[in-house]
Amino acid sequence: MTGRSGHIVCFGEVLLRLATPGHRLMTQAESLDLVVGGAEANVAAGLAALGHHAVLLTRLPASPLGDKARAALGAAGVDTRHVGRGTGRMGLYFLESGAGLRPATITYDRAGSVFAQSAPGDFDFARALDGAALLHLSGITPALGPGGVALAQAAVAAADAAGVPICFDGNYRAMLWDAWDSDPRAILTDLMQSASIMIGNHRDIALLLAQPFSGDGAERRREAAQAAFSAFPRLTLIASTARHIAGPDHHRIAARVDARDGAHQTAEVDVTGIVDRIGTGDAFAAGVLHQWLQGGNVAAMAQAGLAYTALKHSQPGDMCTIGRAELEAFSASGGDVRR
Repeated sequence: MTGRSGHIVCFGEVLLRLATPGHRLMTQAESLDLVVGGAEANVAAGLAALGHHAVLLTRLPASPLGDKARAALGAAGVDTRHVGRGTGRMGLYFLESGAGLRPATITYDRAGSVFAQSAPGDFDFARALDGAALLHLSGITPALGPGGVALAQAAVAAADAAGVPICFDGNYRAMLWDAWDSDPRAILTDLMQSASIMIGNHRDIALLLAQPFSGDGAERRREAAQAAFSAFPRLTLIASTARHIAGPDHHRIAARVDARDGAHQTAEVDVTGIVDRIGTGDAFAAGVLHQWLQGGNVAAMAQAGLAYTALKHSQPGDMCTIGRAELEAFSASGGDVRR
């Protein structure tokens, strides 16, 4: 198989996560655990851990919180040369840990952050994308408001101008879109016109195309994929997961990658003893892109994505920093103990 050379640019906002310890309600918490994350940063960290040159293009506040975020990214192996700084606040989100039948809940506190207040001119897209193999971004950036839409559109336009393929993760966040007078279908559909790779399932495609998909399981997913390929001529791959929740710490997950000429869907893997579900979708994207960068086929991409998302459930925090050897051992052993 033939790999792809060049670095990967991930564009999006870095957040600080403040989580209640020990499954406490926010009203019970007397302290909060702090970690650095954010969807695109998580993908960059995963790719870096898997041995790729991952660059994060973002802006952070010129403050101790910004210093903390930048240091955490560097410690994860992410190239931070294109991390700008500015005056203002850091975006936050609060995680109230779930337990039993009570689900986890997220509260955003990111309005007016340095990144959200940035203009396209604050980023040197052309320089960051020079020699890149891929631009990765998600639907979270345009969900931030009209300014976020402008940022996402500028990033996509710069990648198009540089001839750099685009991976777009729908990452639909209803709470963000509902906070302003938005038209997510029109905005996301416009951005998807430039994408070569989509991270998203049949529900994401139904939102984009405003059409339901009949059937069940693999047939419905293939029907949705073919509709997306027809609607978006530049699209070559669609990667998705299917999750069945058997209990609060027991999920069954399968992965699927569709190409125009075929698809591969894995068997389900049982994920038990879940430590942290946040960031598992970003780990899936990193696993898929890891194999795409190496020239892997749809089966290799689906299997790597599944393995990496399964492994992320065992690691606390937003980022998956599990390395390539562990990923390959998991894929080969099915998660059994290595001796």
